[in-house]
Amino acid sequence: QVQLVESGGGLVQPGGSLRLSCAASGYALDFYAIGWVRQAPGKEREGVSCIKSPDNSTYYADSVKGRFTISRDNAKKTVYLQMNSLKPEDTAVYYCAAHPLANVQGLCVMLKVANWGQGTQVTVSS
Repeated sequence: QVQLVESGGGLVQPGGSLRLSCAASGYALDFYAIGWVRQAPGKEREGVSCIKSPDNSTYYADSVKGRFTISRDNAKKTVYLQMNSLKPEDTAVYYCAAHPLANVQGLCVMLKVANWGQGTQVTVSS
């Protein structure tokens, strides 16, 4: 069983940056689709960004394109989300999510998730 642990959330001012990390334990993630799903208060969960090995195909929600960058280090079994130019509407709990068979569309758009992290809070406020 894959276990996912997020870190890197916090409070940041609008226009600032944060980097989230998702460390995995258990099986190797080499062929997993893995990414980030967020949920703001009163809203449904939204796939933010996902990545799939071995071709490193990626997905970004329209709302974060050009501001967020996802990357992965399979040797360290860690996925990162670099978030720049943060906006108040990015405020949410960010969950790391993974699936061994899904592609990035399946994971991020259809939310076909086999493994969830516990979530990390990101608050963008002045």
